[in-house]
Amino acid sequence: MPAALPDLAALIGDRETHLRAHPLDGASWAVLGAAYVEQGRRTADGANWPKAEKALRTSLKTGPKRNPQALEGLAALAVARRDFPAAKKWGESAVKAAPKRWTAHAVLVGAYTGLGDDKGVGRALDKVMELRPDAPAVGALAASVYRNRGWREDAAARISDAAASAAEPAERAAYLEQAGRLAFERGDREESLRFFQEALRTDPDQRAAQAGQGRALAALGRTTEALSAYQAALAKRPSPEYALELGELYESLGLGQAARVEYDLLRERARGAEEAGADEALMLGRLEADHGDPEEAVRLLRAEWGRQPGIAVADALGWALHRAGEDEEALEFATIATDGDKGGGVRSALYVFHRGVIEQELGRSGPARRHLREALTINPYFSPLRAPEAKRALTELGEPPVEGPPD
Repeated sequence: MPAALPDLAALIGDRETHLRAHPLDGASWAVLGAAYVEQGRRTADGANWPKAEKALRTSLKTGPKRNPQALEGLAALAVARRDFPAAKKWGESAVKAAPKRWTAHAVLVGAYTGLGDDKGVGRALDKVMELRPDAPAVGALAASVYRNRGWREDAAARISDAAASAAEPAERAAYLEQAGRLAFERGDREESLRFFQEALRTDPDQRAAQAGQGRALAALGRTTEALSAYQAALAKRPSPEYALELGELYESLGLGQAARVEYDLLRERARGAEEAGADEALMLGRLEADHGDPEEAVRLLRAEWGRQPGIAVADALGWALHRAGEDEEALEFATIATDGDKGGGVRSALYVFHRGVIEQELGRSGPARRHLREALTINPYFSPLRAPEAKRALTELGEPPVEGPPD
C-alpha cells in the first residue's frame, strides 16, 4: 500500500543501519530495495533506481533460493522505470516462486498494461481479487483497470470504497488523488478539486494531488492559483509530466518563454531519469510532437511501440505521425488508442481529440465532427491548449449537410 514519505525515510534508515552490521540478510535487502522503489516513485527522484536495483539483486544473491519478495521488488522497479518487458519477466518469476502471493500478481497488472496485453491484465486482476478481495489496495488497482476499460462508474465506486476503508493517512490520500483524476477525466472540475484538496489535507506530501489541484484550478479559470499549485508540486516532485502540463498552461496564457523553460526542464529531467535506467521515450515523444521536432517524436515512439505497445504509446505515436504529416498511418494508431475492440477502451478526451483532428485533416468530416464533439462531451476542460482547439475545429467543420429525400 502507499506509504508516507517520513515512514519510508525511517524504514530506509533503519534497514541501511541493520545491513551494515548484517550484510548477508537477504530479506532486509529486499525490504530496502522495495522502499527505495516507493521513495523514488513518490518523489520522482531517479537516483533511487540504481540503489533499488543493487539492493534487490543483492537480496537475490544472499536470500533464499526462492525469493519472491526480491523478484516482486524488481518487477515494481521495472514498472516505475517504464520497462514493461522486464516487469513482466520479474513479475512472472515472482508468481512462479509464490503463486499465492497477491502482491506479485498485482505488479503484473502494471506490466501487462504497459505491454497492451488486456487479457493478461484481466487474468492478473482476477487472481488478485481472488486472493485478497477486501484489501483497499486491491480496490484501487481494480479502479485503475476499470478506468482503462472505460467503466467509469465502476472505477469511481471502487476507488471511493478504497479511500473509505484505507487504514493509514498516506494510503487514503493516494486513493483520494486517484478519485480526483477520475473526476477530472469526466469533466467534473469542482469534485476533482475537492478530492485533490482532501488528499493534500490528509497527506501534505501527496504531490500528485497538488499537481491535480493545478489541473482542476486551471479548468476553473483560477490560473494564478493553478500556476502556484503546479510550481509547488514540481518543487517537491520534479515529474516530467507536471512540467509538460505547466508548460502548456503557460502557453495557453500566451507566456511562450515561460513555457519553453518548462519544456527544457522536462528534457533535462527526462534525460536524468534515463541515465538512472528509466524509459522516458513516451514523455519525450509527446513533448517533441507538440513542442519540438515531430520527426524525432516519431522515431522515439516507433521504437517504443515495437518494444512495449501500450495504448498510451499508440495515441502518442498516432499524434506524432499526424504532426509529421503522415495522417493515413496516424489514423491507424489513433484508432487503436480509441477503439474498445482494439484495446483502447479508456474514455480519454485527449485521445478522441487526436483522432478527430487526424480525421479532419484527411477530409473525413463526419467522423471528425463526431469525435471532436465526443472529446468535449467526455471532458470539456481536458487541456488548456487542446480543448479550445477542439472547439475551433468543430466551428470550421460546421454542421453536417441536410440532405433531402432521394428522387
